[in-house]
Amino acid sequence: MAAASSKKTRIKVVAERKPGILPAQAIRRLIEDGAIKIAQPLVDKQLQPASLDLRLGRVAYRVRASFLAGPGATVTQRLDALSMHEIPLTDGAVLETGCVYVVPLQESVALPEHLSAATNPKSSTGRLDVFTRVICDGVGAFDQIPAGYNGPLYAEICPQTFPVLVRTGSRLSQIRFRSGDVEHDDAALRELHKNQKLVSGSAVDIADGIAVSVDLSGGPDGLVGYRARHHTGLVDVDVVGACPMLDYWDPIPAHKSRRLILDPNEFYILASKEAVHVPPTHAAEMVPFNPLVGEFRVHYAGFFDPGFGHDAAGGKGSKAVLEVRSHKVPFVLEDGQIIGRLIYEPLTELPEKLYGQDLGSHYQAQGLKLSKHFR
Repeated sequence: MAAASSKKTRIKVVAERKPGILPAQAIRRLIEDGAIKIAQPLVDKQLQPASLDLRLGRVAYRVRASFLAGPGATVTQRLDALSMHEIPLTDGAVLETGCVYVVPLQESVALPEHLSAATNPKSSTGRLDVFTRVICDGVGAFDQIPAGYNGPLYAEICPQTFPVLVRTGSRLSQIRFRSGDVEHDDAALRELHKNQKLVSGSAVDIADGIAVSVDLSGGPDGLVGYRARHHTGLVDVDVVGACPMLDYWDPIPAHKSRRLILDPNEFYILASKEAVHVPPTHAAEMVPFNPLVGEFRVHYAGFFDPGFGHDAAGGKGSKAVLEVRSHKVPFVLEDGQIIGRLIYEPLTELPEKLYGQDLGSHYQAQGLKLSKHFR
């Protein structure tokens, strides 16, 4: 009996060390083993197919400026120097546009030496133009938790367009765990696309990821996107469908030129020309756009879970929704212009659930779509 138990443990350890992205059941094992520490039990849908939603704690600190702890320093030490005001979140609080807040998260980690993690805003957070990044002690980069890190996690939150109402337990960010080093091999990506058809279209551009372009031709409703309005009411991040869309967004009709001029510091919601498919064996991420091609940012929320756009999970025809902001100068986007690249990484094992039908996901089979908060 003891021998059988030892063998079972050994198999589990080997599986966790296989290079790749950890699926939901492996993340659950990390929680059970204490590598992920949670202040409160998991809530419904907090555990995603290949990521974990992170929950805000009980207090927010209004700070003078964004910061990183950096080597040899803790976030608490930086807060002692930069915090201006402490805001309790237990009964809810409004975070104002243009202000920077730091919130201790309910989740912390004690990662083994072969596991690292990365964070990103959730899709709904990005579509609200809430600039959210995770920071941790002694680390000189945003959204990166190095292998072997043992300590707390904090969310830096800066609403850019709409004031938002948040509370203890609100979920603005998500974390993804990576075992070992995963190589981004274009040859392997071509083979995966050949077998799984990762994006629609006849001409597929694969070089350091698979290209995604913008659709400015106009959908069935004649729209190519939305531009955020200024001086709006607030958005409760935990309430679905409460905000009248036209109070917050101006629809953008298609133009015969199939062009769109991005005005500086305006926020746009656009959609990809390609339908995107993430097979159950992989997870994907939209990588930052090359600034040498244009001074604009696309897609704050970069994670695509396994099953996104997957036919069997009800996702046929799912497009990538693009959160776009131009910086400093007006910039002309052309229909079909490449605006980002998707990196695909294998999972360490098939996930127990897929994005879409298994979770009732808001954005499966989406076209051009605002966040779930608008009706």
